[in-house]
Amino acid sequence: MQEIIDIPTTSHNGLYDITAQVKEVLKKNPVKSGIATVYVQGATAGIMIQENWDESVQTDVINLLNKLIPHGVWEHDAQDGNGDSHLKAGIVGPSESIPIINGKLGLSTWQNIFLCEFDGPRSSRKIAVTIIKDHP
Repeated sequence: MQEIIDIPTTSHNGLYDITAQVKEVLKKNPVKSGIATVYVQGATAGIMIQENWDESVQTDVINLLNKLIPHGVWEHDAQDGNGDSHLKAGIVGPSESIPIINGKLGLSTWQNIFLCEFDGPRSSRKIAVTIIKDHP
């Protein structure tokens, strides 16, 4: 079972909570036990599990990546000015796998799923959500 969700982004670098959309895919394709994989299509974005309670954590993630990987100093910048976006996406990675436990995403109280935008804003980021059912 697979569905593509489409998320617009509004900033050059930012984390966007997509947990509700992933839960909706699971609701449409109920599975008691299995795995949900969340994969962003694109070389300048990532997927991350992160704290959902305090937005300062999400801001800290972006600030850390901006300090570690500054804009405008990479060879690829000569092509299209987004060398840092590719490097950030490579470090974060394009996907996460979340266990499905008793029909629900196995996230803790403080965890949500975030699309990490590193080259926005974008009118569309396509994210493949794949639900895989355990077979006894």
